[in-house]
Amino acid sequence: MTPERFEKLKNTLSRRQPDLRVLTDHVHKPHNIAAIVRTCDAMGVAHLHMVWPHDQFGRFSKTASGSDRWVTVHPHQTSVEAIELQKQQGRKVIAAHFSDRAIDFRDYDYTQPTTLLLGQELFGVSDESADMCDEHVVIPMQGMVESFNVSVAAAIILSEAQRQRDAAGMYDKLSLNPEEYEKTLFQWAHPQVAKFCDKKGLPYPALNEEGDIENAAQWSQSVREVPDLES
Repeated sequence: MTPERFEKLKNTLSRRQPDLRVLTDHVHKPHNIAAIVRTCDAMGVAHLHMVWPHDQFGRFSKTASGSDRWVTVHPHQTSVEAIELQKQQGRKVIAAHFSDRAIDFRDYDYTQPTTLLLGQELFGVSDESADMCDEHVVIPMQGMVESFNVSVAAAIILSEAQRQRDAAGMYDKLSLNPEEYEKTLFQWAHPQVAKFCDKKGLPYPALNEEGDIENAAQWSQSVREVPDLES
């Protein structure tokens, strides 16, 4: 870990937007998942929610091909459960969805706490999910095709969200709470040590200003004999 690398991690994390999230409903094609995760990272989206059965989530990890290292992914069993959670946490849910009440995606105010719902590649957003959403947004089309690929639509809409939030100065201040900031910073800087600590149920060790573990040799010796949580 070089000081320059650690500084980049801190700067990137300080611009994360925890109240701007994406929810995908059974989007399963590997290239779409990887592209959406990369777009989330690029636009400062810290959390991606996915309707993906828990017993199949290991398959998601393989599908993501490591692109989810910089974005926290939350699996959900159903879209109803996922949408209800977004609302309980104080975010409006907007669906990329053609309907009579849909508005131009540029006319929505993305500076408010928002979760963008993206439907499955073939069928889009279900009627049940669409009815639960606060708003529907569409990307105006000027050609023969009726819609964009789901990952392209995500990039276009999130780009507008990023533009609005940047204009409002929302990337210039820390939005993550201190606990999430410190936890995520350690996970980014030392992913293997973080996994070890999580497995053992240990708190993460302190980092120095350069991003290295303080008294690393002493800490390593002290935790060597700690049993796993599941033992």
